[in-house]
Amino acid sequence: MTDTDTAEWWELLPAGIREQVDGYVLQDARMRAIRTVWEAGRARGLGLNDAQLVVHDRYLHHGDRVARTPDSPLDLESLAARAAGAPGRVVAIEAVWDGDTVHDWFVNLLAVTADPTGEHPLATIYWKTAVRHLGDEDFRPLHPSAAAADRVGRALASHLSLPFHFASPDDPDDQAPRWRP
Repeated sequence: MTDTDTAEWWELLPAGIREQVDGYVLQDARMRAIRTVWEAGRARGLGLNDAQLVVHDRYLHHGDRVARTPDSPLDLESLAARAAGAPGRVVAIEAVWDGDTVHDWFVNLLAVTADPTGEHPLATIYWKTAVRHLGDEDFRPLHPSAAAADRVGRALASHLSLPFHFASPDDPDDQAPRWRP
């Protein structure tokens, strides 16, 4: 962080920008808020890390007023209903790593289809979603997202009498080999 703290950076932003950023924060649009702060402040020396910290402070400021994006349901009935709604014949359930600057690593649970060939999202399992789903269960040494994806993916695949594929449950790897028939 530079010599300017987040509150000072916030006050240096024009009122219209502050209003727009708070609107994004209240909608849980973190990346849009960060980009807006960064673009408006970089001419004054505000860096990307500073912009992230400013937006983080706005999340803290607004607290429970932020309309958080709901977690994906991980119960068997909901996942089976989503799989049944996939276009085409579901031929496998697959867990695939992904990541971003907001959530770090997470796992996408997918229904792999044939006729037409494709993949269809069933759930996105973030760290907090996984921890909430797993409760007091000891998921170590796995990342909690991997442990939850493995558990619910295997249960769904078994329920649907399909193969389950998770190429890299032990280590986050978004380049791991994908399922192929």
